[in-house]
Amino acid sequence: MGLTLMEGNEAIAWGALAAGCRFFAGYPITPATTIYNTMLRLLPPNGGICLQGEDEIASIGFCLGASMAGLKVMTATSGPGISLYSEQISFAVGSEIPIVIVDVQRLGPSTGSATKGADGDIQFLQWGNSGGLPVIVLAPVDVKDCYTLTMQAFNLAERFRCPVFLAANKEVSLTRETVDLECLRLPEVLERRRAEGGEPFEPFAAREGRHVPDFLPIGGQTLVRQTSSTHGPDGYITTNPNQIALTQARLFAKINTAVPKITYYDEYPVANADALVIAYGVTARAARTAVKRVEESGGKAGLLILKTLWPVPEALIREKAAAYRRVVVPEMNLGQYVREIERILPGKTIDFIGRMNGELITPSRIQEVIQHG
Repeated sequence: MGLTLMEGNEAIAWGALAAGCRFFAGYPITPATTIYNTMLRLLPPNGGICLQGEDEIASIGFCLGASMAGLKVMTATSGPGISLYSEQISFAVGSEIPIVIVDVQRLGPSTGSATKGADGDIQFLQWGNSGGLPVIVLAPVDVKDCYTLTMQAFNLAERFRCPVFLAANKEVSLTRETVDLECLRLPEVLERRRAEGGEPFEPFAAREGRHVPDFLPIGGQTLVRQTSSTHGPDGYITTNPNQIALTQARLFAKINTAVPKITYYDEYPVANADALVIAYGVTARAARTAVKRVEESGGKAGLLILKTLWPVPEALIREKAAAYRRVVVPEMNLGQYVREIERILPGKTIDFIGRMNGELITPSRIQEVIQHG
């Protein structure tokens, strides 16, 4: 496509297509609807399927069924819809069903303000499922990220057989920017590992040295059992405490032992600076401008932009913050991810900038806190 003017939602759809997505189901909701509109335009000519469900619950259910049949799938929604997805997200976690879920966040709670952006779902994306097991959440900053991080999200979903969230934001998703798609550094497209033939198939048995089971689709020549209940390697329901514990430990370990490999970030380190700004999503753009203005005024501040929010890249944050006395955390909510920063960096002075009124956090506000605390 070359040099193209597109919004973030369009870039998400194009990135999904490039990653091999061939099934999308969703329900129209501002500000995520243009993902559905673009997938409706892209998928049928490329041998894919795009459906509108009667509601959000049906839509994600369609996606899980298609994924169990072997397709790469994606759905997209906003705050009210992500709440309705909750039970099916738990199903995807426990039954290891790959799916990419885009949450184009808007101001909440509930219906909130459909045309105002926020980052109010950040904690929900981690804890909005039953069981408390880890999930993967990526946060794009701009249109380029919307394309490349969507591709990474599919790779991670396939590799770890799990739901992967893209924590977008109305401001990122509906902003149009010029992007040269031919110049993007794109990841290699990955596929889920298929089971080898010639031996009895156990749908939830991980090979020695691995945490992720091999895959076979339902509806094929080999019988594949699926259940949302606690189960053993063979897919049968079990109440055996030892077996349940082993499965839970594996589901926990397959994500948490891979944190360094699934951590994406940008950094702008500054030697001998007092403050480090840690930001994500659309607010990271304001933070970049603020840090530059501080430098132009004779001051110094570093910047760490997190693009993987969950699981929390604790080692990275500790390493990058080690040389700074203060850490500034701006986010478009009343304090969600800053709790993780406070937990990880107990000896640092943490200055939080929160806003949840539908307006963006400005570079001037971040600059003020950097320079004056």
